[in-house]
Amino acid sequence: MAIKVLVISDYRETQSVRPEAELFIGLQGAGVEVTIMTFGDAFYVERFRQAGIRVIDFHPVKKFDSKEKERIRQELLAGQYDVMQLFNSRAIINGLRAAKGLPVKVVLYRGYTGNIHWYDPTAYLKYLHPRVDKVVCIAKSTQDFLQRQLFSNKEKAVTIHKGHDKAWYSTIKATNIETLGGIPNDAFRIICVANNRPMKGIRYLLEATHFLPESLPIHLILVGNDMDVGEGRTLIKNSPNQEKIHLLGYRTDVLELVAASDVFVLSSIKGEATTKAVIEAMSLGIAPIITDIPGNRELVVHEQCGLVVPPGDTKAIAMAIQRLYHDRELGERFGRAARQHILDNFNIENTILQTKTLYESLADGGIEWS
Repeated sequence: MAIKVLVISDYRETQSVRPEAELFIGLQGAGVEVTIMTFGDAFYVERFRQAGIRVIDFHPVKKFDSKEKERIRQELLAGQYDVMQLFNSRAIINGLRAAKGLPVKVVLYRGYTGNIHWYDPTAYLKYLHPRVDKVVCIAKSTQDFLQRQLFSNKEKAVTIHKGHDKAWYSTIKATNIETLGGIPNDAFRIICVANNRPMKGIRYLLEATHFLPESLPIHLILVGNDMDVGEGRTLIKNSPNQEKIHLLGYRTDVLELVAASDVFVLSSIKGEATTKAVIEAMSLGIAPIITDIPGNRELVVHEQCGLVVPPGDTKAIAMAIQRLYHDRELGERFGRAARQHILDNFNIENTILQTKTLYESLADGGIEWS
């Protein structure tokens, strides 16, 4: 008998939710009976239905709402599910309340390292709630951190990487750099894709441009929101390479821009698990430079498929960029190895298999609904 799973998540985004959405399409194909609660206008709704997944046009919009909690509870009772998997704060809080006294197994998702503490009462509304059966972490560092907050049942936290499919990148065409303006065709192109939050360490990447020789045609492309606000604006203005820093803001053609670049840099200083933007760049065969922080260090093997530098070390970032500028063959070799590393260790097939195995272990012996 097929395992029945109720998923509550927001699939209105396209690129950012793809690995998660494709996981459940794959699980449905692997014999799991999946039902998804999400917004009815979400991009993936039609894809889900085509795959045979039942979609319910509902997603909680408040964290504490008795009607929304009851809507979930009624679906659990009607469907008599084996597992309920919850992916965001509104789903988690309402879903846990809805599952009270019911035999369904509850699985949460955690994609961030940190910000859960045993002494914080609000943590017991979500990840430390006694009703939680498993928390799927996308990085070993996230699992390790969560286990330190658990007094008992440390096995609740497990790691399953968010898998990618090489087919998603096979048709990506590199953007014609000339159309962007200000970037010559012969430029050595460094790209960073992120929204500028303190944890992303963009200030250190901008400071690194102060240590790049002005004579080198190294251009930095920044994709994402708020790259030039506050301190960033000053760092750009004072950079001797100011004219070679290009702020593109939010873009829908991110992968095409990454494919047109020589190196991908992420200068995060904390809090990451395994950053999707890094995985995408590696899947496209672009050499990565990342910082040595928990989570992301699991993505790049230093000197084999990219370079790993200390967090907050602007000179180390600049030296890594110059090294790949002067040794193009090394960068190309890193890029090829990066693509293979993702294929071998972060593929969607493994994620589907590991998730199905987790569900089977939770439902072992059957879930008794009276």
